[in-house]
Amino acid sequence: VSLAALWRACGVEPSVVVGHSQGEIAAAVVAGGLSLEDGARVVALRSKAIRAIAGRGGMVSLAQPLADVEELLTAWAGRIDVAAVNGPGSVVVAGDADALDELMAHCEGHDVRARRIPVDYASHTRHVEAIEAELAEVLAPVVPRLGVVPFFSTTEAELIDTAGLDGGYWYRNLRQRVRFADAVQG
Repeated sequence: VSLAALWRACGVEPSVVVGHSQGEIAAAVVAGGLSLEDGARVVALRSKAIRAIAGRGGMVSLAQPLADVEELLTAWAGRIDVAAVNGPGSVVVAGDADALDELMAHCEGHDVRARRIPVDYASHTRHVEAIEAELAEVLAPVVPRLGVVPFFSTTEAELIDTAGLDGGYWYRNLRQRVRFADAVQG
């Protein structure tokens, strides 16, 4: 948000904004779809709510195409999900901590480049459903508005009206797959 303000002070105006996962909150503020106060509210209260699911999960980055990752994950169905598709050969998965340990061991044994992301929760998976009610309550005061810069949602994988960026949207942003590759390819 600060960097965008600096660019604007220098006369550079964005033609479209996009963010990745929590970065969509900053993009929404830059687009004019959220006030700075509401953007800070979403960041702070979502981060606080995530503590309830901490310790049960994790995330792993795989240098593989999505189709290969989806095929690989059949062995851990219901325990690991695709959390983010960042590019043609960059996918993040998330899920149960023990299942991710098994996945890491499998990747080491099969020469698949994998890196554990240093978090102990599983964003963009069913784990987030445990905090849906809390997020609905604490994010209810968020008042989205029509932005001045087009906003490409990596939750919906399309340009969307920022007037719809209410608390429900920010829950879906945390629960659903990040479709960043769709944003940069589209």
